[in-house]
Amino acid sequence: MIRIAAALAATMLAAGAAQAAAPKADGGEAAFRDLYKQLVETNTTASAGSCTRAAEQIGARLKAAGYPDADIHLLVPPEHPRAGNIVAVLPGKDLKAKAVLLLAHLDVVEAKREDWTRDPFRMIEEDGYFYGRGVSDDKAQAAIFADMMIRFRQEGYKPRRTVKLMLTCGEEGGWFNGAHWLTTTQRDLIDAGIALNEGAGGELDAAGNRVDHSILAAEKSPVTFIFEVTNPGGHSSRPVPDNAIYHLARALDAVSRYEFPVQFDDANRAYFTRMAKVVGGETGAAMTAIVADPADAKADAILSRDANYHAMLRTTCVATMLDAGHAQNALPQRARAVVNCRVFPGVPAEEVRQALVKAVDNPKVSITTPGRIFPEAAAPPMTAKVLGPIETITEQMWPGVPVVPILQPGATDATFLNAVGIPAFGVSGVFYDPDLGHIHGLNERIRVKSVMEGRVFLYRLVKAYAEQKD
Repeated sequence: MIRIAAALAATMLAAGAAQAAAPKADGGEAAFRDLYKQLVETNTTASAGSCTRAAEQIGARLKAAGYPDADIHLLVPPEHPRAGNIVAVLPGKDLKAKAVLLLAHLDVVEAKREDWTRDPFRMIEEDGYFYGRGVSDDKAQAAIFADMMIRFRQEGYKPRRTVKLMLTCGEEGGWFNGAHWLTTTQRDLIDAGIALNEGAGGELDAAGNRVDHSILAAEKSPVTFIFEVTNPGGHSSRPVPDNAIYHLARALDAVSRYEFPVQFDDANRAYFTRMAKVVGGETGAAMTAIVADPADAKADAILSRDANYHAMLRTTCVATMLDAGHAQNALPQRARAVVNCRVFPGVPAEEVRQALVKAVDNPKVSITTPGRIFPEAAAPPMTAKVLGPIETITEQMWPGVPVVPILQPGATDATFLNAVGIPAFGVSGVFYDPDLGHIHGLNERIRVKSVMEGRVFLYRLVKAYAEQKD
């Protein structure tokens, strides 16, 4: 571990100081844009980038804004020198009150320049959008949180509760997971009563109208299973029914046809209950019906036409990789597949494995897991103290837009915090197009207006939580 102190390069401090000027009448938007641009244009892919460099840049800006060395922590795992993380602390007036933790990740998914219309590591503003790798996932929220901490310090804000910034590396995979590492090595430093994270935001329709403001109240966890069949093989001129590829193919076909049962927790129950009124029609009626009776096959069939609804209702498993055979003229001696499952919160991985074994019903197919990175963590309760400030500020900024808790089919670093007792929720105030801005794909983009509105929303929300009474 390394702490930011006098060792920070003088040039970095100078660059940070230039952007740490007092907020202007525009609420410091120019300084925010500069921070955001620098973050996006700092390559943080696992293959060629450096989260450590990005963390140092944020640290320099915080230091220039007046944070003492003791409140800025650059944490770099010795075995991964490019995978640095940063934690910054704005002390609160009530040291007994639980802190508010702001979590975002610095790393991004890989991007090949030859595939993109624009350079993925230049932030370009065009036709009302920001373009670039990470402009949405997750450097918009990372920049908003870092900018917020700078503004708090410049304004002389003294919150009741301590506010902490936690920017991590490795959420997208490829090296190691910083959130996991920090929860196991720096638990006291990051301790908090609530954590705000990515994983949710507002939904826009095709015309750009606001539909709802979603809040990540729970999320699935990824578990990978290895399906494998071994066989003595033989000459391809003498085929036999006992063929490793055929056994594997039939097993995967069984998985494709198997449906895990519908399950509800507070998150997806609230989502389908609230969205039934927004969606209306046949789909809205099916939402109401399935909440009343999870075994309602007709309602399930209607909702499952939508891949997102289908994923929110149950554990899902899908084949993602195949590897079989060793020669064109030989019977296969080995056939192997990777099946990636997204497991409903609180369901043990072994329970899922046993369901797959039963669905496949073939002892020749071995189903194992290489181990799971994400822990089995129950979702935290969505209390009035959590939801109330979100609803209040949403109504102030976007009257009539409903706040809708969701079960996120994907996974974020929130799971690691929930597993150690820090309740984490995904909320951003950033509204997304129906295509989600091509997150993880080509030409990632996000609306400029959405980012700026999210910056205002989160500033108000964090202050609301920071002043909240026990």
